[in-house]
Amino acid sequence: MELALTHGAISRRVSKLAADLKLQLLEPEGRGVRPTRDGERLALATSDALKGISTALAEIRSPLAARPIVLSCERSLAMCWLIPRLSDFQDRHPGIDVHLSTGGGPLDFERERITLAIRRLDFPMDPDWTVTKLTAEAVGPVMRPDMVERFKAGDYLALGSRTRPEAWQKWLATRPDTPAPHDIRLYDHHFLMLEAAASGLGVALSPQIIATGDVTNGRLLAPAGFGVDGTSYGLIQPIGTEVTMHIEILKSWIIQQAQ
Repeated sequence: MELALTHGAISRRVSKLAADLKLQLLEPEGRGVRPTRDGERLALATSDALKGISTALAEIRSPLAARPIVLSCERSLAMCWLIPRLSDFQDRHPGIDVHLSTGGGPLDFERERITLAIRRLDFPMDPDWTVTKLTAEAVGPVMRPDMVERFKAGDYLALGSRTRPEAWQKWLATRPDTPAPHDIRLYDHHFLMLEAAASGLGVALSPQIIATGDVTNGRLLAPAGFGVDGTSYGLIQPIGTEVTMHIEILKSWIIQQAQ
């Protein structure tokens, strides 16, 4: 009844399957038949496989399926700004699974299976992306408290990032009254540059959003303040992708934290 087939049709199909597999699946029992040992094993394996397929399809089709949210973020921003705040999000929303991926610059959402991305908006935006501005980029020199007088006297080593090799020259051009450094030393990432500054190796020219934690707790000082450089950070999501309640909650939290 479940297959909507007659007993004769079922018998013919089982016989054909046995012939194709070159196995005996049924054997006589009284006036009927019963599965052979091979038939029972095959029936059990087939049943388990069909149950697995049914379960997977139900999960895929369910609108309530809780898939992990993959959030891509630039490395230094993740290290210095996002990760220290993520525990707050987890405490507020323990049922939302967020996976963090680090990377910078252009994105391939489909290939990298990214749900949302936080980026400095300094590269072309795809017209198929939705971009929500988070905060303007502002940069300024940060240093240990005991480096302030040396900075004002021009007795310092400038620390920068290889991702922005011309940053110091551009900043000094807008601050003609600031003494130039002895030399400029570049690090692979901003978070390494900040650690070097905190160790007294020099003065780091840092984005405000990345240095904000160290400046707030007094680990580093920003005596010259921070000035906007015309760029900004944004939250990026492909147009047309599924927007779940969990994604909207995470987006709202990120926007709130950036503000």
